[in-house]
Amino acid sequence: MDLDLGAVRAFVAIAEERSFSEAAARLGISQQAVSKRIAKLESDLGLTLFDRARGTACTPDGTALLPPARSLLALADQTLEQVRRRRRALRVDVHDTRLASIDLIRGFHESTGGLDLEIVTSHGLRSARENLAGGGVDAVLARALGTLPDTAEALPAYLEPLHVLAARNHPLAQGHQVETRALAGLVAWMPGNEEGSEWADFYVEMSAAFGFAIDTSGPDFGWEHFVQTVAAGDRFSFVGEGTRLPRHPDVVQLPLVNPIPAYPWSLLAPRHHRRPVLEALVEYVKEGFRPLDPARQWVPDLDRVVFASP
Repeated sequence: MDLDLGAVRAFVAIAEERSFSEAAARLGISQQAVSKRIAKLESDLGLTLFDRARGTACTPDGTALLPPARSLLALADQTLEQVRRRRRALRVDVHDTRLASIDLIRGFHESTGGLDLEIVTSHGLRSARENLAGGGVDAVLARALGTLPDTAEALPAYLEPLHVLAARNHPLAQGHQVETRALAGLVAWMPGNEEGSEWADFYVEMSAAFGFAIDTSGPDFGWEHFVQTVAAGDRFSFVGEGTRLPRHPDVVQLPLVNPIPAYPWSLLAPRHHRRPVLEALVEYVKEGFRPLDPARQWVPDLDRVVFASP
């Protein structure tokens, strides 16, 4: 025999409220429905749970049943809560909402008709990796560098072309694009390149490949200050094609070409036991991915194999 949880819940409600009508109000059902549930529970158990002559007082059998009934309902409620948590909003770490990674997630959100989604920003892969391993986020968009948790995998998501950001009177800003070989011997200003970060490592690899130096002097006061400083002096920097920068009339953004340096975004996600909504995001990323074109694009050697054609 299996106990009817609805009947057990009605029993506990009556025992605690000392009234069939109050129990019905608490459960949001009719008093007749409560009575039917108690009649069924008594029939299933072969016990009388309430002394009708004394209103709603529990019989000795009812009194004995009350503690385990409460424990049973608590366990059932805990189970339901765990299921609800697994149905919570999909939490995705995009590092910064001004970066191109937000466009990929927004596209996925629109393709689903507006699923429940929560955007999280972190301090790059170093903290996002821990959040993913601990279940704090469901997925991370970042350059996959270094060791990942054994339970996670990195899926190539997007190769973002890089642009030069410079003042209008800067020598690099005199055309409609910048030849990547023209960077040789110059110094790029990148105050946000934190030592040990996955993006700083990318630009170190790029500087070695194309012969420019990097000035990381700061501090980094944010995007507004970054753009204003580029506009005011002879410095230049790099930004991703999809980065949303504050507008400034004296700053231009020009694509790098021949080859096109591309920042490699990956989707980091659990290997197994993915929720359906996370599995849908994984499939969306796989369908939209365009592999590396080595004749046109450049990425560091560590990323080349991952982003090459299957």
